[in-house]
Amino acid sequence: MKRLDVQTYVDGVRGGDRAILARAITLIESEQPAHAGLAQEVLEALLPATGGSRRVGISGVPGAGKSTFIDALGVSLTGRGHRVAVLAVDPTSSISGGSILGDKTRMSALASDPNAFIRPSPTSGTLGGVARKTRESVLLCEAAGFNVVLVETVGVGQSETIVAGMVDFFVVLLIAGAGDELQGIKRGILEVADMLAINKADGDNRARAVRAQASYQSALRLMRASSVPPVVTCSALEKTGLDELWSLLMTEWNRMQSTGELERKRQKQQVRWMWDMVEDGLRKALRGDPELAALISELEDAVGRAQTTPSVAAWRVLARFAERAGDVLKRRG
Repeated sequence: MKRLDVQTYVDGVRGGDRAILARAITLIESEQPAHAGLAQEVLEALLPATGGSRRVGISGVPGAGKSTFIDALGVSLTGRGHRVAVLAVDPTSSISGGSILGDKTRMSALASDPNAFIRPSPTSGTLGGVARKTRESVLLCEAAGFNVVLVETVGVGQSETIVAGMVDFFVVLLIAGAGDELQGIKRGILEVADMLAINKADGDNRARAVRAQASYQSALRLMRASSVPPVVTCSALEKTGLDELWSLLMTEWNRMQSTGELERKRQKQQVRWMWDMVEDGLRKALRGDPELAALISELEDAVGRAQTTPSVAAWRVLARFAERAGDVLKRRG
């Protein structure tokens, strides 16, 4: 396939060319060093066209019906004139490296909608199952004219807190069940949620969903007395409660925008993003230097055998890294 230049990428993305948008996302996801510079040039050129979407993260407990929910919500939004992009983070196999890229099958109605774009994104084993380049994919989708970006997490590990740090709202999807409604729900998820949505509130389950709603509201009042997020019920299957859910999110979004809170929140996220990239780059540099890698392996063994302390080992790694960095700067000078 012919390699595209920066302007072709920029014109294609700004013009809403889905094929170019898909290739641009593939470019920023690439781990090949040769692609990194081009990817950043494309992103910098597109930066003035970004920031115009409502960014919503969606996670949920197993069996909560995330895909059906996103499918129904997305179709509801495109029906009201929105253009919706879904970035569905896929679990990558630690053995084969393969991903379960089945999102267009799981969201069949939205996949065939001309005003929607679904992009599975393999995690490549990154922390919490969140693709390292998801943030940049959000920017590309915004530059392509999508004014709603939904980021679906795998719902395990620390992915919830990571996604909560890159979106305007974080919605946790739940279902009503027997016994303790809080069973299996991580406290950390409830602490970062901007809304809890109890799905499958239909048929014989509707009454249980209402009882679960009251249980979660009580729990949240104890946990987050100063900022209790709303708890709503909905049914993706019957497509009920979705309009009310979105209306609540948009009321809060408009309030945040008018007070400047939205801008401040995104600015903090950008700075955190910068430091995430710095830390990621430092880890790669440490592991990528053969001499340092050998030292690290030696020190890991020593720490494991209680022959040295973790603090001393860390200091030795950092001191040697600083020396190596200084040597590189001297050669360049």
